[in-house]
Amino acid sequence: MRWRVVDIVVASVLGVAGGLVMVVWNLTYQPITAPIEAALPGLQALLYGVWLFPAVLVGLVVRKPGAALYGELVAAATSALLGGFWGWTAIQWGLVQGLGAELVFAILLYRAWGLVPALLAGLGAGVGMAVMDLTFYYPDSRPEFAAIYAVSAMTSGALLAGGGSWLLTRALARTGALSRFAAGREHAARADS
Repeated sequence: MRWRVVDIVVASVLGVAGGLVMVVWNLTYQPITAPIEAALPGLQALLYGVWLFPAVLVGLVVRKPGAALYGELVAAATSALLGGFWGWTAIQWGLVQGLGAELVFAILLYRAWGLVPALLAGLGAGVGMAVMDLTFYYPDSRPEFAAIYAVSAMTSGALLAGGGSWLLTRALARTGALSRFAAGREHAARADS
């Protein structure tokens, strides 16, 4: 359960990469989600899981206590440093979203790393996002909007952040990039059998 230097380095690299993806998403999400929001306000959060994937990805790769939280915080800090729309407030969101994923991995005692735990961790990050967004961006929203937004955020967290990170972890393992991690060794063991 102790962090190795390689854990810190890889978690940091993945977190920074996640932050770069966040910066690009910050610049492109509005025109992509606007038609969805126009069709049914609150539904735009179905695509917001892009902001959540660093927590799940780093958690699945490093598999140590604090990895999901660390990955999301590094990504949020990177986004803020690179001039993301939300500035340093992104770190507050990163903290809560990362805690949402981290809590799931902790409940599973840091022993379950398959698709279902990844989906649940993404859902946990989505709960964190919904709580923050509804509290700070939409504090006076109607109950129907809040319900649609929360369900959409959790669904996006589960599918985009959870499922997407699970697929990305498997793809990285196939390249051999994760050979020093349990995720890479599991892939090699499956390939040998």
